[in-house]
Amino acid sequence: MELRTQVKAESPRTLEQPGKMYVKGKYLFVNEIKKGIHIIDNGNPANPKFVTFINIPGNGDIAVRDNVLYADSFSDLVSIDITDPAAPKEVGRVKNVFKTGLFDGGGWSLNESVGSITDQNVEWVTETVTVNCEDNVPPMTWWGGIWMLADRVSFNSSSSASPQSSGGTSGQAGSMARFALDRNFLYAVSQSDLHLFKIDKPAQPADFATVNLGWGIETIFPYDNKLFIGSSTGMFIYDNTNPAEPKQLSNFQHGRACDPVVVHENIAYVTLRTGTACGGGQNQLDLVDVSNPAAPQLIKSYQMESPHGLSIDFPTLFLCEGEHGLKVFDVTDKFSVDRNQLAHFKDMHAYDVISLGKTLMLIGEDGFYQYDSSNPKDLKMLSKIPVGKAI
Repeated sequence: MELRTQVKAESPRTLEQPGKMYVKGKYLFVNEIKKGIHIIDNGNPANPKFVTFINIPGNGDIAVRDNVLYADSFSDLVSIDITDPAAPKEVGRVKNVFKTGLFDGGGWSLNESVGSITDQNVEWVTETVTVNCEDNVPPMTWWGGIWMLADRVSFNSSSSASPQSSGGTSGQAGSMARFALDRNFLYAVSQSDLHLFKIDKPAQPADFATVNLGWGIETIFPYDNKLFIGSSTGMFIYDNTNPAEPKQLSNFQHGRACDPVVVHENIAYVTLRTGTACGGGQNQLDLVDVSNPAAPQLIKSYQMESPHGLSIDFPTLFLCEGEHGLKVFDVTDKFSVDRNQLAHFKDMHAYDVISLGKTLMLIGEDGFYQYDSSNPKDLKMLSKIPVGKAI
């Protein structure tokens, strides 16, 4: 099919509608919603340089193991050799694996030709349903066995540095990631399922297993041989001691709201927000005791404005507030987080954040920012890649 021939390297281009970001070594990978991935040389955070753009139709998520980049392309999973970041090339593909539920984390527009890669005959049937809470999304359309967005998705999501397990050198994703790497497996959550891909041969991922999770699944965060999976109604915790066979331990439930998760030691930090397809009336940060992962317990909830993504560099918590900017908290005292706000930076749109020690990466509707975060109370901008401007 024509779309399957379009994964290719192209000249660098400007950011237009940036989505998720992923970091590995000196390289930054930024998703251009439903179009592909920017590869950026970030060896000097004060002067990042576009290297190339990988055209990947329908792309929304990214993960990198060694020199192989994994990405979704509509209903397919593709593997791309990035040994030479200036000349990436497709080396593997698993076709028609994301068959049920929206996967991409981006969207399709009514003003553009809507497409999906499948080997099936299709017919159009329109139906309104409740959809992914990861983004502010409109009603969807059922098309040939795949839920497709019926309008442009709003930029509304988040990220946070997530630890990676052994089994090759992986990068760092964030709290809104739908991809996670652990040992010889790539995990991908769709709206309803956890897909396991075996990557012992990194360039040739193999569809290994599928675990049904229900509906409204949004994010996945691997931590300490566990998978913390955010959904529109709660947080699932899976034992991942055997990466080939995740076992559900518990489901921490809350009212209907968007739900990215990050974890440090025995505490999960969960943001809930309204104003999306999730519904509900909650704009808050929840701290959840996960010392017994089979029986998580709410520690305390803190009211926020419009919480999106978050990143924990203990004791500092960075929390995105969308159009309200970025808040920084000292969470040493888990019962007094609201009284220990270190800073509130309002001159940015904060969608996705990754903390890398003394460097903070943040992405929003207006572009990509990097800060020296040596002093969390006083972030110093190192560089900015604005939307619509080349570097």
